[in-house]
Order: sequence, then structure tokens, then C-alpha cells
Amino acid sequence: MKLSTGELDAMVEEAIVDAYDEHEQLAAFQTVIEDRLALPFTTVVLGIPVTVTALQDRPGSPIAAWCRQGRHAQAIGILDLPLPEPAPEGWAWVEAYRHWAS
Repeated sequence: MKLSTGELDAMVEEAIVDAYDEHEQLAAFQTVIEDRLALPFTTVVLGIPVTVTALQDRPGSPIAAWCRQGRHAQAIGILDLPLPEPAPEGWAWVEAYRHWAS
């Protein structure tokens, strides 16, 4: 999934249109990703398959994904997750968030 810079810029603008500062923009991305990213999905972290079941709301902090593997669970920054194969519906919004954050 490779989006052009123009496509990413347009998605960023759509996400943050009503946000005035960095904290509001982060909250806007949290909302957009929660609304559009299909959960749950599976990805691999450090060679171990994990299931992303939710996004963790940590105001003022980067967006985190709640990852589970068996009885274990941990929040991992969504930008630290490798691209799942196949990518879940809405993953493009994670890429737009990555573009905004960089």
C-alpha cells in the first residue's frame, strides 16, 4: 500500500480540518483511525503474531494499539506496528498519521 504524498496530504487535511493545535490534531487522528480502521487484525511483533483489538486513548501521547497474544496484552505505538498482510481496511489512515507525525 503506497500512497502518494499528495494523497497523504489530502488525508491529513481531512483528518485535522477542525483541529487548531498539535493536541487537537492528535485527537482528530485518534478519532479518524478509531472510526475507519477495521479491528481486530493480526500482525507480527518481534516474530510473534499478535491481534490488535483496540486503540488505546492516551491523551497527549501517540496513538497506541492494544495488542493481545494469548493471555498477554500490551499497548504498542501504532506507528511501531509493521504493516499487516493483508492490510486491514482503513490502514491508509495509519499511513496518513505517520505522514503527519514525521
